[in-house]
Amino acid sequence: MGSKKETMAAIQELQVQDIINTGLANSKEEAQKVWKKKKASKFWKHIWNHRGFYLMFLPVAIFVIILYYWPMLGIRFAFFDYKPVGDPKWVGLANFQKMFSTRAFWISFGNTLFLSILKLLLTTATSVLVAVFLNEMRLLWAKKTLQTLIYLPHFMSWAVVAAIFSLMLSPSATGMINGILKDLNIIDPDGSGIYFLANKAWWRPIFFLINIWKETGWGTVIFLATLSGINPELYEAADIDGASRLQKIWYVTVPALSQTIIIVLILNLAKVMNMFESVFVLYNSAVFDVSDVISTYIYRQTFTNALPNYGYSTAVGLFKSLVGGGLVILCNWASKKIRGRGIL
Repeated sequence: MGSKKETMAAIQELQVQDIINTGLANSKEEAQKVWKKKKASKFWKHIWNHRGFYLMFLPVAIFVIILYYWPMLGIRFAFFDYKPVGDPKWVGLANFQKMFSTRAFWISFGNTLFLSILKLLLTTATSVLVAVFLNEMRLLWAKKTLQTLIYLPHFMSWAVVAAIFSLMLSPSATGMINGILKDLNIIDPDGSGIYFLANKAWWRPIFFLINIWKETGWGTVIFLATLSGINPELYEAADIDGASRLQKIWYVTVPALSQTIIIVLILNLAKVMNMFESVFVLYNSAVFDVSDVISTYIYRQTFTNALPNYGYSTAVGLFKSLVGGGLVILCNWASKKIRGRGIL
């Protein structure tokens, strides 16, 4: 970054010197003013010459400003006591002090990191395994059919997914899983069954399994694209050396995927604070201690309280955004170290 700034400064210095040499200025200060005017003139000339493109971009720019940047003015309410009745009252850092001293907030923060990061690792690992398995299949029709079946869950909304699994895991007579367990005498046939989604011991494993089922197929797209780019000569050389299929996977396929796996993990790590819908449709008050995340915590503070404090909700949201921004910067740094270029 420093070398780029030095190069730009050197170019500017040469241009200023040329202005003095051509007699357009008598001193360096005058030359710098002339250079700035020329630069501004060149900028507006560029805008005018490409006015068609900028006019096409204008609606998009207005849309982004109104929906993404205008609402950011509401950040100021993080420092107010702002309730549906009465005027906002300045409280300074009181909302943040309350947030950091609230047990429910720290539970939701810990759950956010745990659920997001473990889900990312599990879905990535499963996607790699499925991609390698599909890559090894020789029957093209079977491969395409299996790919399609695995992809389909990704296009289902989380509301539909939650309805399907709530029905399957229900402790009532309609619950398929409990019915199978009763038929196998694993649980009491005359009992009420296990309410998986309301059981703290079962909720997290069920949550991870549902996420793997839904997102694995889509995750394999990137890894299959990487596998299709592997030089076939590497496999031919491995055949000549007498390598088995498992050895070719371990010594040729996996190393070829390693860079892509790292990149996928880095890019997705920046989004770990954004978990909401997948948790919101599956959790309930019985499992808040193991399922509540920051986004659902903000939702409950805002929409389920009789007299919500919008200032407090804004403070929690601001903290979440700051942590997310820090993760983006961290991921950008990691990307530069590994790939040689950042993600920003």
